[in-house]
Formats: sequence, structure tokens, C-alpha cells
Amino acid sequence: MARNGKKAAKDPYPRHLRLWRFCYAIAHRYVEHKFNITHDEQDVEGPIILVPNHVTNWDPLIVGMSLRKKHCYFVATEHILRLGFLSKVLNFVFGPIPRPKGGSSLDSIRKIVDHVKRGHSICLFAEGEATWDGKSQPIFPATGKLIRLSGATLVTFRIEGGYLSLPRWNNGQRRGAVHSHVVHIYRPDQLKKMSPQEINDAIETDIFEDAFARQTAEPVAYRGKTPAEKLESLLYYCPACKKLGTLRSERELLSCSCGFRTRFTENGFFAPEEPFKTVYEWAHWQQEEMNKRCETVLKDHVSQRDEALFSDDMLRFNRVTVTHETILLGTVRLTQYPDRITLGGQAFQLSGITDMAMVQECRLLFTAEGTYYEVLSEKHSGVNLKKYLDYFHCVQAVRSQI
Repeated sequence: MARNGKKAAKDPYPRHLRLWRFCYAIAHRYVEHKFNITHDEQDVEGPIILVPNHVTNWDPLIVGMSLRKKHCYFVATEHILRLGFLSKVLNFVFGPIPRPKGGSSLDSIRKIVDHVKRGHSICLFAEGEATWDGKSQPIFPATGKLIRLSGATLVTFRIEGGYLSLPRWNNGQRRGAVHSHVVHIYRPDQLKKMSPQEINDAIETDIFEDAFARQTAEPVAYRGKTPAEKLESLLYYCPACKKLGTLRSERELLSCSCGFRTRFTENGFFAPEEPFKTVYEWAHWQQEEMNKRCETVLKDHVSQRDEALFSDDMLRFNRVTVTHETILLGTVRLTQYPDRITLGGQAFQLSGITDMAMVQECRLLFTAEGTYYEVLSEKHSGVNLKKYLDYFHCVQAVRSQI
């Protein structure tokens, strides 16, 4: 009995473990069939922190179904707690550890360490988000420090082929081949001899995946009805006319109003292969173009500070509370200026935004003056929110060099 006559909260772990075993029993064959997935099983004793690469929005399911004998608590983006009844079901069955994108992660870290101390295992997608372009991203710098602090065994894990099966920017699956497996196991005594940076380096080496390099070496056909659908949620610069926001997708085609068009093939490459063969090449080029534009307007920010760079209409603007409540502030126009963004009648200086991130392809999240905000587009609107994130990162990079 707890103090004041109140009962102590019942440990939900036994329930989570039973429900996970039940879900595994009924779902693993479906998942294997849906993704045409194969996996190598490997038993690991004791509490672990599992760190996989992040290639699709379905990765928690792929990882969970690949580890038959190891139940894990997943660190997930905070928005899963704002899905109404579905959030209640997910919390009751799986008990995910929420991590806010574009906000502080201190509470998530405390929960991870507490779980490990209780003997529970954790799955942490240390890259923070699914890859946009098919190549693995740097992990959070604090990952190595967190793993050493936890005292858990580190297990690195790689998903291969997942990006071309269900890329972040695409709504429909393309059936090909996916393989998942444990890469390395690092015991606590081994981790104590490694610095946090050495742990980070080991993780990044182990989980690194380049979808297009693998596809070049080991070609696999990924067949689907709409392979190029929503590519414009990633790609916003036309390589022919250099205009921004004019690209549109339909089935396997991506085209621009200037007449440019290309086909996204079942092998994951563009046809023709000029000017770009892969999504990664195109995304890398457009980031360079955005960087050039950013540097130009920042150098001349006094005369051009009121010039809108780009904008999008009919976006939902929300404030997110500390209790994960979503408060609608309005349906607004989002406009990017050299030094700020405006949402309806509200302006946010980029210098006052402490962090910005995206969830899926349609949610832009940021923190300004301690308040957490969300900008949401409709899934089939053709709106590209990534250009705002890319511009924000460019501004941060330029200012760090001044």
C-alpha cells in the first residue's frame, strides 16, 4: 500500500509482455508475407538497447516481428499519443516511450534508463527519423552516452531493402524483398571500455544502409501500382526550369509544368538516368540549390527581408501541450521569409526557433519560445513541407559559421 492509503500503480510490464507475444503469434506471418521479409534470429540475454537503421514508417513492426524471443519497448515520436482512441490502444498494448520531434527529449531519456534498470529492453531508432533519400543518416550525438549510462547490452540491427519497398514519401507499398538481421552485440563490459563517440561510430558503421548501392549490386524488382506517388513531398526543385514547388506525381511519373518528366522504375532508378539516376542524387542536388538560395538572401537580408521565398495554403496549425493535447489554432497559409516564417497572422523568427523536425511526410514540428507547434498538410495535397525544414537547417549552418 502506498502513502496516503493509495494503491501503488500496477506494473504494466506483464501485460505488455503477454500482449506482445499474442500479437507476434497472430501477426508475424502476415508481416513476413506483406513485406516479403526474411530475418536471421539471434537470442540475446538480459536487457538490451536495440538500435536499428530507420528506413520506413513500418520499421517498428518489421523489427518487432524479427525478434521472436525479445520483447522491446519502442521509443516513438510523440504524435502517436495524439491519435485519439488508437493512441489509448497503443499505450495499453505496447506502452511506447514518446519522444517529441522538434522538442526536448530529457523525459524520454529518463524513461529509457528506468526501463533498463527494471530489466526491460528498448528499441531506439537513433537516427531520429526514417531516411528520405535511401541513405542512413547520422545518429543523435547523445546516443553513445545514453547507452553507457543505461548499463544495457547494445545490439545493432539492420533492415535491408525496406526503403524501396515502402519509402517514407510513398503511400503504397511496392513488393520486393526485405531482409533484417542483428549486426553486432556489444556487452556492457565492452561498452565501458569505449567512449561515447566510439559507441556512436560503431553504431553508424553497423546500421549504415545505402538503398541504391545495394540495388546496384543486387538488383531486385519492387512492383507497385503507384511507385512515384508523392515524390513531390520530398523533391521540390525541378532540374529543368529550376522552379520550386512545380513537380507533380502520377503513378510512375514525376513531371513539372515546364514539360520536364521522368519515370520512377520498379528497380528504384529514374528513366532516363539524366540528370539524376537516383532519389538520393536529386535530393542532394536540391539541398545544394537551397543552400545557395539561403546564403544569397541572408547576405542581402536587409533589402529582401520582406520578400516571400515560398509558401503553401490550407495547412492546419496546431499547438501541442505538455499533456499531448492538440489545440487547433486555425487553417492557415505558411510563408517562408529570409529570417522568419509566418502562419496566418503569427510570425516566428528563425532565430527564436530552437528546433524543427518532421514526422512522416506531412507533419512539420517546431519549438518556439518554449511552445511546441505542429503544421499539418493533407496526405494527398501535394504540399511539400520539407523545403521549410531544409531552409531552416541551412540558416542554422550559415549562422554557425558567422
